Amino acid sequence: MNSLEIVQRIADVEFASIVTQTDLLGVKLRILLTDTSYVDVWASCKLQGRFGIHWERRHLDGRIYRYDNFPDTDWAQVATFPFHFHDGDQNNVIAASFAPTLEQGFRDFMLFVRKILL
Repeated sequence: MNSLEIVQRIADVEFASIVTQTDLLGVKLRILLTDTSYVDVWASCKLQGRFGIHWERRHLDGRIYRYDNFPDTDWAQVATFPFHFHDGDQNNVIAASFAPTLEQGFRDFMLFVRKILL
């Protein structure tokens, strides 16, 4: 089972109260949520441990949330760099409070999502 399949299982089982559908789409996993927003999860096939988790809500309230570890030098001042969190907006970047591994970081991120939805 690859990392996206593991994350898909976590979404389907542990977050069934907010997840309506999960689809593996090549190099990413799309997770549809009960409020019509969605979460995309990407895990690099080439770079071990590189990932991104993006919650798209612009059609609902104009917000996006993203947790990733892409070493963007624009966010080098963030204490948890290269891990960082886009909090509601692409340019509002703060230190990441989620675990630094894909599986646990995804769980932490989805707990954040569930708290907002419920």
